[in-house]
Amino acid sequence: MGFNLIPMAASKLLMVSIVLWLLMVGIRGDAEVEDGTVAEAYDSPLKLEIKQLKSKVAGLESSILDRSDEAKIKDERIAQLERIIKEKSATMASLQSEVELLQKKGVVDAQALIGKADARADELEKQIEKLKNEIETQTGKGDAYEARAGEAEKKVQELSLKLENIERINDEQRLRLQKSEQALQVAQEELAMMQLEARSKSDQLREVHGAWLPPWLASHIARCQDLAVTHWNEHGKPALDVFLQKASEKSTQAQKWVEPHMETARTKWIPAVKEQWLTLITYIGPHVQMVSVKAIELYRVCTNTVTLHVVKVRELGSPYFQEAKKFSKPYINQVAAVSKPHVEKVRLVMKPYTKYVAHAYAKSLGSATAYHHQVWSSNGWIGHGFWGSERHY
Repeated sequence: MGFNLIPMAASKLLMVSIVLWLLMVGIRGDAEVEDGTVAEAYDSPLKLEIKQLKSKVAGLESSILDRSDEAKIKDERIAQLERIIKEKSATMASLQSEVELLQKKGVVDAQALIGKADARADELEKQIEKLKNEIETQTGKGDAYEARAGEAEKKVQELSLKLENIERINDEQRLRLQKSEQALQVAQEELAMMQLEARSKSDQLREVHGAWLPPWLASHIARCQDLAVTHWNEHGKPALDVFLQKASEKSTQAQKWVEPHMETARTKWIPAVKEQWLTLITYIGPHVQMVSVKAIELYRVCTNTVTLHVVKVRELGSPYFQEAKKFSKPYINQVAAVSKPHVEKVRLVMKPYTKYVAHAYAKSLGSATAYHHQVWSSNGWIGHGFWGSERHY
């Protein structure tokens, strides 16, 4: 802005000099006209030119005045702009000094921040390493828990198989004992019937002897009694004794065979499996709960989906089922009628042997149940099953 002032001042001086020269020329012309010394050569065209020049000079004077006013306004504007420039430059200088101070202070703060960031980064790296080690440790523990869970599951399966075998053996012994008890009961009933028959025969003999019956009838009755007693002593009683002895031996053997397994299960398997099971439940409990919730949701969705199809199939197949039932009912009734006598014969033949077995089995089952209650009460598991649910014996 300062360099633009020099050309403007030169143009002003040039314009002022031109105006002064024109004024001097006009004044000199006026003086010559007034003195009468002007030559006659100056004719009217020259006067017109002079008038034109005068008008131009007047226009130039007015324009010069306007330009001078504009120059004054511009000078004032320039002075105002120079003041603004000085203020801005002072502001810029102060801002530059502040920026330099802030840069110096920022370097120090940046160094401090870099130091803090490095320290924080070191701490974070240490924490990351620590977390990695913890994750590896937890992964190892998870693998160990999974291995222990697998071993516990295998042990549980083995114990389940052994318990199933024991229950199967108990069921077999129970059936045998039921048969023995039923046979024994039949024999006792037959013995009671024979005793009643003997009493009735003796009463009849007394009546016969009292009524002075023929002696051949009395001898015949006595011979029948002797034959019945002899047949019972030779065949019935020994067979019953042998059967009862075998049933007692089988019951004793079953009890002896079950006792060491129950003792082993009580002392070794059950505590170990209980500990493994508690650990397994603690570790996989949330996962099992989540899986059970998802399984229940899936089961509900599948049930809602399948129920519609089942209802449709049932509605579609009901007429065919009713027709098949009507068609096969006569044949089923015929087969039942034909097989009923044979079933009754088999039942009557097996009836004498079932009562003895039932009696022996009831005795063995009572002893086994008492021992079972004793074992479970010693472990404090009465009322709870192996899987944590309630179990009643």
